[in-house]
Amino acid sequence: MCSTVLFFASLDASAKSLARLGVDPLLTTFMRYAVSVGLISLFVNPITTPHVARTRRLGLQVVRSLLLFGSSALNFVALRHLQLAETLSIQFAAPLAVALLAGPLLGEWSSPRRMAAIGLGFLGVLVIVRPGVGTMHPAVLFSLGNMLCYALYIITTRKLAATDSTATTMFYSGLSGRALMSPLLPWIWTQPASWLVWALLVGVGLFGTIGHWLLVLAHARAPANVLAPFIYTQLLWSVLLGYLIFGDVPNRFTVLGSAIVVASGLYLLAQERLRPPDRPAA
Repeated sequence: MCSTVLFFASLDASAKSLARLGVDPLLTTFMRYAVSVGLISLFVNPITTPHVARTRRLGLQVVRSLLLFGSSALNFVALRHLQLAETLSIQFAAPLAVALLAGPLLGEWSSPRRMAAIGLGFLGVLVIVRPGVGTMHPAVLFSLGNMLCYALYIITTRKLAATDSTATTMFYSGLSGRALMSPLLPWIWTQPASWLVWALLVGVGLFGTIGHWLLVLAHARAPANVLAPFIYTQLLWSVLLGYLIFGDVPNRFTVLGSAIVVASGLYLLAQERLRPPDRPAA
């Protein structure tokens, strides 16, 4: 899990580097999924895995893929203007949004204490973005959109788990985004100016694919509630890479807000681990 978040932090750092080199975020997004779909298809395809393309909920698979695509595209746009630690801290509010939306969408309602933790977590997001004080960058809206898309992506993944296999869901991941972007490629394509740009474009796909592969390996060896706290170590990698590559130092509001978001997420996780299987969350 620690290696997983290192690869995800490297993915964000590569995307931000491409943005600084003038590469269109949509092209970065396309390459993210073109490389990923190509690699996954080598191992998960109708030949190696018969009936892998058979799904009972094709529409939801398409929606899930588009949500993942939208999350990545919005994140890459936000990274053009925000620090790695800022975008990641806002994205860490996604589990809070999942807990909030799980009631109306999944019928999993949160208790008053969990709702209070969710509210406190979103207060942490407000500390980071500081709306109304004249310092909020418009790119924060893209980062918030990324967080919402990712939360809905998690919810659709949970709904699909009841009907489709993991291999089927992996097979469809990225296909809709790639199908959507392919017709636009002639308009967004620019010839990479150097080998570094080529390496970074391929790197965003490799980092994402390897990161998700390591995530699967981790979950095959330990329960999700054991692994979840280690996700927050990605913030350390993002701060380190942001400083070493871009010279970014998080301000006190980002540090305070991210601490509130992480604390709220860990509280929700602790409540989930303590919850009896036959009773609602405390």
